[in-house]
Amino acid sequence: MSPRKMRLMANNIRGKKVGEAMNMLRFTKNESAEWLYKLLLSAVANWEYKLDGMESADDYNLYIKTIFVDEAAMLKRFRPATHGRAARIHKRRNHVTLIVENRTPLERDTEVVEVEEVTNDEK
Repeated sequence: MSPRKMRLMANNIRGKKVGEAMNMLRFTKNESAEWLYKLLLSAVANWEYKLDGMESADDYNLYIKTIFVDEAAMLKRFRPATHGRAARIHKRRNHVTLIVENRTPLERDTEVVEVEEVTNDEK
């Protein structure tokens, strides 16, 4: 798929909540939406895995922090054309980068650590 077609769909979901983006991608009749939906599922699974599987993504306010599409190497092919000629075919590819972030703090990040105050009264 060409990067331009993928970018059109990526721009629609940038900055959205994960649930909202999944609904948009699931009900859009576009090939790029199918690929981005699978990528988003993978990103959410990776987020859960990084927390040792202790947390579920459904309990948190995940959103798409960053998404961008870069052009990859193009495959160049030939197909027969009329009068013995060859017509060039460019099979375009892309790289998609998707970063998912949590807007609500995790329970382990909000734990309060008590620190005892030490004074030097001995002089």
